[in-house]
Amino acid sequence: RHDRAVAAMANELRQLVDTANAPIFGIDMDGNVNEWNNKTAEITGFTKEEALNRPLVTTFIMPKLRRSVQEVMDNALQGNETSNYELEFWTKSNETRYLLVNATTRRDEDNNIVGVVVVLISVCSIR
Repeated sequence: RHDRAVAAMANELRQLVDTANAPIFGIDMDGNVNEWNNKTAEITGFTKEEALNRPLVTTFIMPKLRRSVQEVMDNALQGNETSNYELEFWTKSNETRYLLVNATTRRDEDNNIVGVVVVLISVCSIR
């Protein structure tokens, strides 16, 4: 009974992330994409299948920002989270999207860091 409730909650959270009206993606400890919701796919033009297991920084981040974005991700992987970091993200059609990044450390049930979850806010209309 408990296992069924936990599975139902996990399924509900998965659906919430996938259908959220904000772009959400995640990386593992190696910096590879392990989460890519529908809104991220819509904004970037890259499907979930195209993004998963690819290195986030070298695949999707403008070259001039790679070092600083890597630093934000590395900090989050050490438990130091970042809010409202402005980012230029490449789309599949080679356009640039301006986004605010909120990078949150992802932890397992034993509180070990297992990756980073990123929620983006588009600032295209603000610019």
